[in-house]
Amino acid sequence: MTILEAKKIRNQYYNLTNPSEDEFFLYSEAMNYLIREKKDPDDMVALGSMYYERKQFDLALKYYEMAAEYGNLYAISNLGYVWYYGRTGERDYEKAFHYFSKAMEMGNLIATYKVADMYKNGYYVEKDYEKYKTMIEDLYPKVRNARRLNEPLPEVFTRLARIRTEEGKPQEALELYDVARDFLAQRISFDPFFGDLNIMKWMIGDIYKLRPFDPDIMDLYDLYYVLLKPNIVHFVYENKKYEIKSLIEEDACVIRFMDRWYRMVDDFFRKAELGGDHLTTIYESLYDFEVPTWN
Repeated sequence: MTILEAKKIRNQYYNLTNPSEDEFFLYSEAMNYLIREKKDPDDMVALGSMYYERKQFDLALKYYEMAAEYGNLYAISNLGYVWYYGRTGERDYEKAFHYFSKAMEMGNLIATYKVADMYKNGYYVEKDYEKYKTMIEDLYPKVRNARRLNEPLPEVFTRLARIRTEEGKPQEALELYDVARDFLAQRISFDPFFGDLNIMKWMIGDIYKLRPFDPDIMDLYDLYYVLLKPNIVHFVYENKKYEIKSLIEEDACVIRFMDRWYRMVDDFFRKAELGGDHLTTIYESLYDFEVPTWN
């Protein structure tokens, strides 16, 4: 393999919407070759992030630590996530605070709201909810005009929306949620990362605590709400009608779509496909959602 060949494999992989295991193996081999030959910390972070998305956290940690030795901002921030959530089996809030604080000092907005979270929850530091609110309020003007999908607009907006809800301002909260929802849906269409899907799920739950669900104006992500109990949903894609059915089996809500069964709504959103594309990738082309059984 040459550097040129490895770069070609890397670039081709990034254009795949649903890569196979063989394609990922080839990509990882190419990335390891580039890391050995070029020692570029951006390549280390990219490979570590791929392993993180695949929940191979030990390997993610390896490459993040490698890149952090070069002072890579994203690796430092991502190490905060590894230790904050205990991805390798051990939570360490002291390490998480160390890495998030270091990344925050380097100007990373994602690390900033995670430091705020640690003050909110009292993780490693003394609980300080007012400090948390101030930090989130200060982040809002920095992200409200975000255009790049990797910017933390949804993360900041959803936090601020919960603050507005607590303040008794539900309409302001809903306006924040609606912007965050649209932004996050676009991000997920390029990469159905489990962390972003979780944010969407929690957001949908928060939205329908503030306003009633209207089946006449639903979209794909409303299924996080609809599929929590037995229901039938129809939608149209490329002039063809499809059905999704949720039902209770052994005290769990399972989902049937295209002759496949999914254990839960999270499993459905991660894996459900049409024509080889994730539903989340083509969500803007799915229309005429209806829930005939809704009451």
